[in-house]
Amino acid sequence: MNRVAVVEARAVTALGDLDATWRGLLAGRSGIAPVARFDATGCISRWAACVPGLERDSNARSLLLSLLDRLLDGAPSLAADTPLLAATTKAGIDVLESIERHGHGRKEDVPPSLLAEETSRRLGLCGRRETVSGACASATIALARAGALIAHGKADSVLVVCADLVSEFVFTGFSSLRALSPEPAKPFDARRDGLTLGEGAALLLLMSETRAKAEKRPILARLAGWGVANDATHITAPARNGCGLIATVNRCLAVAGANPDDVAAICAHGTGTVYNDAMELTAFRSVFGERKVPVHGVKGALGHAMGASGGIEAALCCRMLADCMLPPTIGMSEPDPAAAGLVRSEPTPLPAGLLLTTNSGFGGINAALLFSAPKEIAGVRGESFPPAAGGTLSSLSGGQP
Repeated sequence: MNRVAVVEARAVTALGDLDATWRGLLAGRSGIAPVARFDATGCISRWAACVPGLERDSNARSLLLSLLDRLLDGAPSLAADTPLLAATTKAGIDVLESIERHGHGRKEDVPPSLLAEETSRRLGLCGRRETVSGACASATIALARAGALIAHGKADSVLVVCADLVSEFVFTGFSSLRALSPEPAKPFDARRDGLTLGEGAALLLLMSETRAKAEKRPILARLAGWGVANDATHITAPARNGCGLIATVNRCLAVAGANPDDVAAICAHGTGTVYNDAMELTAFRSVFGERKVPVHGVKGALGHAMGASGGIEAALCCRMLADCMLPPTIGMSEPDPAAAGLVRSEPTPLPAGLLLTTNSGFGGINAALLFSAPKEIAGVRGESFPPAAGGTLSSLSGGQP
């Protein structure tokens, strides 16, 4: 089994690039503001975390391309045959609005394949190319697949790029589902009442540790484990007992050859909806028992960037491991009783161990990743974490737990 290294991590959010986003989170800043991109009259919320200054070009192409401009600016050169996994839920859906209302735009800019096509063109890639569209776990699934490809010797380098937009189509859809909060989201708060949409993009380059060392690439983190499963319960709601997420985290631990005591902290999906947050806390309690594993979420500051969320959060995990710090859960002021002692509203030192990050989405999908710091970290059992020891490519499809 090959060890999987993260050698490049970039992100764009409502708070800026990855560095600015990290500094903003530690300082308690939020990128959530009143929506100005379209008229939100009639929706149950007027709040979103939009990337400042995004503009559609003169050819009425998607705002996704402007977002991609920012993400790829200064990106490292890659071998032309580098495999690409793109992840998005709605890609250029904003173009469909323009076509239907004004007759402007290209229908080729609407499908999810737009992200992979444009990334390949801009970076000069001509190798294997796939698009993952697995609801709000899309980027996490793409990273899991990239990790499995490298671990099992199917590739020694994989690029993962993810992006999603706050569009009127998506915003009004979530509003009609009554999933939006009338106020900025309050993840894991006792008074939480819905999510706040956000947008953003992320790029992560994964390599086998052998190739990373041969190319003298800096190893930002190691991807130690991954898991994907489906609770098959409801088209939008999660299973109340957390069965899908429990199966996902257990599979992730098995791939890493780790046990629950090796996990030092959790970067949770944390949307701020009543049922998602409760489901996550239930699942974590099932896996980790009464141990107070620190939990945090970033969507109270960055909004829910849908399919891009997992990639943005994975990039932030690299910063958490580098600085040995967890950011505050912005928006939470009165913890849910089940979150008491787990979720904090101030930065918290990150204990030594594995960092778990989870995402869930419509249709019952759940995905999780385990990261470790670049240097070997001694676990609670007094030994170094082993390389990935399981998780075949076919296991990424998950299934009903």
